[in-house]
Amino acid sequence: MAGRPAPAADAAAQRRRVLVRGVVQGVGFRPFVFGLARELGLSGHVGNTGEGVVAEVEGAPAAVAAFCVRIGTDAPPLAVVESVSHAAVPLAGGSDFAIAPSRAGGGAARTLVSPDTATCGACLAELRDRGDRRFRHPFITCTHCGPRFTIVTALPYDRANTTMARFPMCGACRAEYEDPGDRRFHAQPVSCHDCGPRLRLLVRRGRGTVEAAAHDPLGGARRLLADGAILAVKGLGGYHLACDAANDTSVRLLRTRKNRGDKPFALMARDLADVTRLAHVDAAEWTLLAGARRPVVLLRRRPGTGGVAPAVAPRVADLGVMLPYTPVHHLLLGLPGDPPGPRLLVMTSGNLGGEPIVTDDEDALRRLAGLADAWLTHDRPIHVPCDDSVVRICDGGELPVRRSRGYAPFPVPLPVSVLPALAVGGDLKNTFCVGEGRHAWMSAHVGDMDDLETLTAFGAAERQLEDITGVRPVLLAADRHPGYRSLGWARRAAGGRPLRQVQHHHAHVAAAMAEAGLDGTAPVLGVAFDGTGHGDDGAVWGGEFLVADYDGFRRAAHLAYVPLPGGDAAVRRPYRMALAHLWAAGLPWTAGLPCVAACPQDELRLLATQLERGLACVPTSSMGRLFDAVSALAGVCQEAGYEAQAAVELEAAAVAAGELPVRGYAFALRPGGGADGATACDAGPVLAGVVADLGRGVPAGVVAGRFHRAVADLVLRVCAAVRDRDGVATVALSGGVFANALLSAACAGALRADGFEVLLHRLVPPNDGGLALGQLVAAARGDGPRTPHPERGDS
Repeated sequence: MAGRPAPAADAAAQRRRVLVRGVVQGVGFRPFVFGLARELGLSGHVGNTGEGVVAEVEGAPAAVAAFCVRIGTDAPPLAVVESVSHAAVPLAGGSDFAIAPSRAGGGAARTLVSPDTATCGACLAELRDRGDRRFRHPFITCTHCGPRFTIVTALPYDRANTTMARFPMCGACRAEYEDPGDRRFHAQPVSCHDCGPRLRLLVRRGRGTVEAAAHDPLGGARRLLADGAILAVKGLGGYHLACDAANDTSVRLLRTRKNRGDKPFALMARDLADVTRLAHVDAAEWTLLAGARRPVVLLRRRPGTGGVAPAVAPRVADLGVMLPYTPVHHLLLGLPGDPPGPRLLVMTSGNLGGEPIVTDDEDALRRLAGLADAWLTHDRPIHVPCDDSVVRICDGGELPVRRSRGYAPFPVPLPVSVLPALAVGGDLKNTFCVGEGRHAWMSAHVGDMDDLETLTAFGAAERQLEDITGVRPVLLAADRHPGYRSLGWARRAAGGRPLRQVQHHHAHVAAAMAEAGLDGTAPVLGVAFDGTGHGDDGAVWGGEFLVADYDGFRRAAHLAYVPLPGGDAAVRRPYRMALAHLWAAGLPWTAGLPCVAACPQDELRLLATQLERGLACVPTSSMGRLFDAVSALAGVCQEAGYEAQAAVELEAAAVAAGELPVRGYAFALRPGGGADGATACDAGPVLAGVVADLGRGVPAGVVAGRFHRAVADLVLRVCAAVRDRDGVATVALSGGVFANALLSAACAGALRADGFEVLLHRLVPPNDGGLALGQLVAAARGDGPRTPHPERGDS
């Protein structure tokens, strides 16, 4: 496509080749360059390559210089320019500027795909405009919004290399696509009612399905939802299961069919007014809700139901809420003038618990047959699975809980250079990471690595991320846990390449350091609190204070070991963990204690024998398990149907009780009393304080608040002692326990007030979803020592 004539080249003219790297494909960058060159009167061309966007511009030196600056500073809103380089090339003459055909060569691919983005305001206005030819078009999109990452099949990013390749553009769409003045100029997913894709509504009949409401599948879907049906809805990165969030019967049925226990469901609200009826929303949270990424945002719920069925999110302080991010969502929730229907939907991943999200249409009919009553689907394939992201605002900033749609595959900049490497993460909340040089690319959320389908999805996603980034790993990194499936996958995939294993909690701390931009020349004190992590001494760690850099760590302090009776049984039944902590503290199992009452008598006798003899009792320093214990001891949660349920409900109880108390319970510190001479943090006095309060009739919420304060006080005391001894004044808070906003804010506030620099996660989750980033920088630093480190576990 040629532009208007530019002044002919003369003796004073210059020509430069300009390379722009970053998120610069699929975001309207070539049309922007076209317009910029035309504005400055330059001739030349621009095109996509495997390494970025390349332009050659020729004209007056001042105009060429302005172009080289403005191509980085004036980029389109969805673009992320990481670098601009340019060099002089011979004059070629010419009088116009053109968009050249894309080419795959020219170097390794680098972050050439934008994350999927929510429907923009301009497209939404057209969706609602009866006079627009895209009125109610379920796939309306433009250069500034819509699917990107999930539809890309190859690079460079052109329609032929997306799942839109099967839909030839009609004449009207083609004209927009080729018009430099149109906002759909070179928008690869452009379509309309005439050229597809197309929606279908399939309804379960016996053992099969039949198509329903072929003339109006969205209207039929809305009626089904209003009647209480559970609907499988095909989205950007997979299927959701949806139902009317105000219908408690439907919500309970979905919970039963999905075998979800009491785990909270995410909600999709029609607009901000509906959100504010449910929860408190501040300016930062509103920015997250309404932004182009449209994650699920965890919000403090208001008292009362707000029109939400009780079964949506029982006994938790927060509601996970998102706004519509595709045209189908907007139409499903209803446009102005539509017949009444649900304004608030449960929107949960289309899968059974633990399985990867469903993306394939035939697979959806098979795997969701026992879950859904109907399927709202379409014929645009999903190439890359990508579940919803989950975030919250904590201590004034964004805290990722799950980093996926809207964020992946956006790169994380690294403060140190890494060799081309793959880090496979952990087994829970798995994400993996590839990196090279000063960039790391985190995958979308994969899930829990506990079945064959998840492992298969992991392998496919890993190959795809290598393809779009061009990283060809020369080494792999994994956790040290010998039973992790992620480690087993890495061993099978290594193919002779080095495999370096990184201790679990060291990886947590390294991830926090990397995203904070620390080069590792000075150590930090990493506070790594989580549920489980394989310790170097064979114990289950999880309440750790580590003086760490990227090369290794020293264990400065940890929670004193207590027995973990029965492993997973103690995780599923928090009352067992409470009884184990009482036993370790020498406190009696008094009949009136809630955890004692919750344990069947036969199990109580067996547990006593098990603890006395040390049978199947691995020692643990886990802070997550201590949260479980206090939750059960206080009568908040005795059995957990989902990960961290006891801790989540304990936080909710503390929130309901109001501000944290000034004074909490007190841990006992025993310097040198822990493993390898570390300080042991004894929870016995905390447990004794809880028992005493319960005996006085203190409410569970007050107990929960005093326990949260006790943990925050412990963090400050230990950090202050380490600073006095070692001079370390930077603290990194990491691990899944710090997804607890109440605890994180209390710890960060107390530490800052005492003069510490505090690192909280802002780019990757503090839980195992961020583990791979830490593995990568700890194992693959290209400018660090290449000899085995005694704390790194090279293999």
